[in-house]
Amino acid sequence: MDRLRDGPLALLLFLGHVITALEVPLDLPQPPTITHQSPKDFIIDPRENIVIHCEAKGKPHPSFSWTRNGTHLDIDKDPKVLMKPRSGTLVLDISGGQRAEEYEGVYQCSAHNELGTAVSNSIILRQSRSPLWSKERISPIIAQKGQSLILRCRPPAGLPPPIIFWMDNNFQRLPQSRRVSQALNGDLFFSNILPEDSRSDYICYARFPHTQTIQQKQPISVRVLDNNPVDEREPVFMVPSESVSSAVVLRGEILEMETAEIPTPAISWVKHNSEIPSGRASFLNFSKTLRITDVSEADAGEYRCIANNHHGSVHHTIRVTVNAAPYWISAPRNLVLAPGEMGIITCRAAGRPKPSIRWLMNGLPIESQDPSRSVEGDTLIFSEVQTGSSAVYQCNASNEYGYLLSNAFVNVLAEPPRVLTLPNTVYQVIMNKPALLECVTFGSPAPTITWFKDSMLEGNAYVFHENGTLEIHMSHPSNSGKYTCVARNSLSLSENHVYLQVKEPTRILRPPEYRVVQRNRDVVFECKAKHDPSLVPTMTWLKDDGELPDDERFRVDSDSLTITDVTESDAGRYTCIMNTTLDQDSASAQLTVVEQPGAPTDLELTDLVARSVQLTWTPGEEHNSRIKKFLIQYEDALHQSGVWHNLTEVPGTKTTAHLKLSPYVHYSFRVLALNNVGFSRPSMPSRQYRTSPAAPDENPTEVKGHGTEHNNLVITWKPLTPQQANGPGLEYKVMWRQQGIETYWTSVSVANVSKFVVSGTPTFVPYEVMVQALNDYGPGPKPGAVIGYSGEDFPSAAPGDVRVLVLNSTLAEVRWSPVPLESVRGRLQGYKVHYHCERSLHRHSSHYNKQSTEIFSPNKTSGKLPDLLPYSIYSLRVTAFNGRGEGPTSATQRFETPEGVPSAPSFFKVSTFDLDSLMLEWGPPYERNGRLTGYTFKYQTGEETCPFTLGTLTALPANKRDAHSNDDLGFPQAYATSQNLSPSRVSFTDTVPQLYHQWWMLPVAPAFGNVSSSMSKDGELISWQYWGPEKLLYVEYIIDKSKNPAYWHKEKVNGSQFHVLKGLKKGLAYKVRVVARGHDDRAVHHSEELLVKVSAMVSPQVDIATQGWFIGLMSAIALLILILLIICFIKRNKGGKYPVKEKEDAHGDPEIQPMKEDDITFGEYSESDFDEDHKPLKGSRTPSGGTDKRDGSDDSLVDCGDSGDTEFSEDGSFIGQYSGKSDRDTTHDSSELLSPVNAMNSFV
Repeated sequence: MDRLRDGPLALLLFLGHVITALEVPLDLPQPPTITHQSPKDFIIDPRENIVIHCEAKGKPHPSFSWTRNGTHLDIDKDPKVLMKPRSGTLVLDISGGQRAEEYEGVYQCSAHNELGTAVSNSIILRQSRSPLWSKERISPIIAQKGQSLILRCRPPAGLPPPIIFWMDNNFQRLPQSRRVSQALNGDLFFSNILPEDSRSDYICYARFPHTQTIQQKQPISVRVLDNNPVDEREPVFMVPSESVSSAVVLRGEILEMETAEIPTPAISWVKHNSEIPSGRASFLNFSKTLRITDVSEADAGEYRCIANNHHGSVHHTIRVTVNAAPYWISAPRNLVLAPGEMGIITCRAAGRPKPSIRWLMNGLPIESQDPSRSVEGDTLIFSEVQTGSSAVYQCNASNEYGYLLSNAFVNVLAEPPRVLTLPNTVYQVIMNKPALLECVTFGSPAPTITWFKDSMLEGNAYVFHENGTLEIHMSHPSNSGKYTCVARNSLSLSENHVYLQVKEPTRILRPPEYRVVQRNRDVVFECKAKHDPSLVPTMTWLKDDGELPDDERFRVDSDSLTITDVTESDAGRYTCIMNTTLDQDSASAQLTVVEQPGAPTDLELTDLVARSVQLTWTPGEEHNSRIKKFLIQYEDALHQSGVWHNLTEVPGTKTTAHLKLSPYVHYSFRVLALNNVGFSRPSMPSRQYRTSPAAPDENPTEVKGHGTEHNNLVITWKPLTPQQANGPGLEYKVMWRQQGIETYWTSVSVANVSKFVVSGTPTFVPYEVMVQALNDYGPGPKPGAVIGYSGEDFPSAAPGDVRVLVLNSTLAEVRWSPVPLESVRGRLQGYKVHYHCERSLHRHSSHYNKQSTEIFSPNKTSGKLPDLLPYSIYSLRVTAFNGRGEGPTSATQRFETPEGVPSAPSFFKVSTFDLDSLMLEWGPPYERNGRLTGYTFKYQTGEETCPFTLGTLTALPANKRDAHSNDDLGFPQAYATSQNLSPSRVSFTDTVPQLYHQWWMLPVAPAFGNVSSSMSKDGELISWQYWGPEKLLYVEYIIDKSKNPAYWHKEKVNGSQFHVLKGLKKGLAYKVRVVARGHDDRAVHHSEELLVKVSAMVSPQVDIATQGWFIGLMSAIALLILILLIICFIKRNKGGKYPVKEKEDAHGDPEIQPMKEDDITFGEYSESDFDEDHKPLKGSRTPSGGTDKRDGSDDSLVDCGDSGDTEFSEDGSFIGQYSGKSDRDTTHDSSELLSPVNAMNSFV
């Protein structure tokens, strides 16, 4: 926080440091200093005003004067000459018609104040000139083919010299080459001229850059004769003509040589006893010109130009001498001295020849009588200077090639020290890099600088420069902080504070990696870097050290570069640069773009013979992936036009192939190249080559003979391809004879088939078979015979002496006698044993008759039948079989399997328990495997590892048992048959009290739980939970009280804990269980049986009482009935003057039964009252059919109700609607649906 109290901070990013000449603050008196002037050789454009610059500074501000050609220039006498205010710059106005050449001359500017005079260089002012070519008549040039020729340009002298080039009448540049080139002086050289060089418009143009004008020479006509033979010869130099020459070179000049020879040679350059400087040398004009820039004395020596062709070589030597105009070694610098001090000004220059040094003071020669000043060559020495002796001194170094002039003042001042570096400047530097902290001061006498950081700095870790700069060799974070520089002289002292911040370096942690990518694919370069968090990073990507292409396919993210749809032009070196304001780090990687090779070209056929040809080609571009091989394909235009076949492959290093051909083929060839990316496009087809027909060279292959019927022989073969046919008329000669029986061959010729059937053969006898190819030009080679057999027939005999040996409850062994060989009637392939379980010896078995077959090899006469069901009756038969099928079966054999081990109880649980008793429940085993004789109960305590037998229960009448004492515990149980006991499944503690409090610690864990059913749209959904290890689960079901209780239907479950039973019959009840089976299909665990009743109406029912339309309808009906009741009640209260009463009076007095006041309610009649009320009214008639026929009085009911059956009381209320039905209605109760009005009974 100290630096915040020192004032505002200035931030300076330290990138470098240069110690400049002494600068005097402008608020102090100082002699003039020239700050800007025109060049020594000043060429002007005569069309514009002339401006000659001369600027200077000093205090007081200097005044200016000029000389022209050594004479004072009086500006006031020429109104066209102006000088800018507070400046020495001259403006010469020539816009009024004055000629610029009138102002040519040597100008020099002087800047003067009371402390001295500074002078500028001598400025030579010249007007630029672009003269025209002189009129001349150029005769046509006639040259013989092969001669050398020079077309001279000779441009007019211009100021500055013009730029020369050759063009034709159409302003098109003439092409240049090693044979035709332009020399530095503008001449056009032909090393050897050719007929195509004949033309009439060789024009030399000169462009003058200052005036931007172009002048042209008269066209030159050249005609080349071709009537003499041209003799090739060794090279001959055209320029220079001597073998040795010399050259004096200043910096930037050019060495030049031209050659003439046939054929055109190759040119090279060497330097005797040294190397040509590679960084500054360049070979131009097709190596005919050697240019060396920034020439120094080290470039002097002998240079040799060598021209070679296959007839010989020639060389030319140039001895180069390097001279130089004067150049500074140490230019004089300004000097500030305090009164009484001493000092020196040096002026050191070099050149060839060595320049001379001349001193001036205030533009005039130095007077030697001043005792405080002495001149010793290039040094001025001052001693005991006094106030008022300030002056400007000029040093002039010159030789024959030029001069140097420099001003340096001596300023005598007495000034306290001042620090010119801005206060609170912050320097930032990268760790382990040098840090330079500036302390620029001024004072007279010159102040001494001392640096502090908490204390005065000293030691080898610091360097204290003469200009006050503090240098720290290796910056570390500990170097960060506040630094103070103190400047002292004899007059006073001054201090300044600066700050140093040491930053973490920028480092690329994951540089981009070399990538090989196919064309049209995408590629990503990653570049992850770290930097100091206080610096702002910028990631830049370059391609081949230049900017990325301006293409949207290049996407730059924060730490990656993605190039999509890569093309060949994207290949190159990619560089990521992480920049901060202080440093940077970079890394590069190469991108190689590969693709399929280019198609081969230039296919050529050579060495054409009847059965072979030589094919050559030129490979296409490899596209950055080496060609691995070439694939040669052919097209047969005669047999399969447009179809290309692979012929052969050759390595990628070869470009020729010797191809073997077949007769009678019209060949065309093409070549494909293969690299790591894939195949190229096919080449263009070669010319067609037709081979002559011939007899076949080979016969069909894969000849076989076999029978498909018991009395035939089918001969098959693989037919020849059109290329194997070797000619037209291809046929196959099929030959056969019975082996060992027939001597002569039977043959037949067929075409366009690949099999032939021989009928009427004996059953399964050997035949010799041959197939030979032939065409119009003859047969193929003699074929070899193969053995085939005629067809087989079913075996005619069955195995005999079949016996069964039962090994255990699940395994039996079968033995038989083999069938006679003559009864096989084919090739015996083995024996089949067909067996199935006829029935189980236990009535509870759920297994059904399942046919099984075991197959045994033909050399076997016995075999074992595994996985039998215990306690069951089996039957079996044995047959022999061959390739045609099975023969007759043996006599049926039956055998019984003994009892086996039963499976575990289907479930076991403790239903209730208290302190001294348990209620145990278990289910019988699903697989009894014999007669169930009882259950054995075992238990073990929590500390014991072996179970103890509690006892065995036999002849159990039920599946429940009570234990009434501590000795009769119901624990994990096993049940037994006469064969063995099944294993225990669960463990508990050994006493009832222990069981009581440890019950929940060791619960019974049945394999199945939570078995339930629900109705879904597809059927009955059965769900459960299963904890057993077995993976094969089935849902088994049977109709409840089925006539065949042993036959359960089962459906396999696919790894889930639910299953949908489809196709169950509606209205029936089913018993359902879930079964876990082992790999031998035996039941291991069973769930409890679940009773599922399938609804007769499986379609979803809609509760009509919850439907909106029904509720609205009922509400409307209730409102309507209420309104009708109100109307009827109102009419009744009118005293009998309602239409019903009038109609009753008109038809006589009906007998009306009075009602008690308490009876005027709805729906509350007793049975006796109801019968009494159903007596007919007087005047009514009852038909014999038992139906009531209404009279006129019944019509009155229409006004107050919905039907004639409606009954009402004296007050007109509709009692019949809300009370029990009459007897006549009761008979229709079972089929009558409630009307909407009846449905309203529930609302009233």
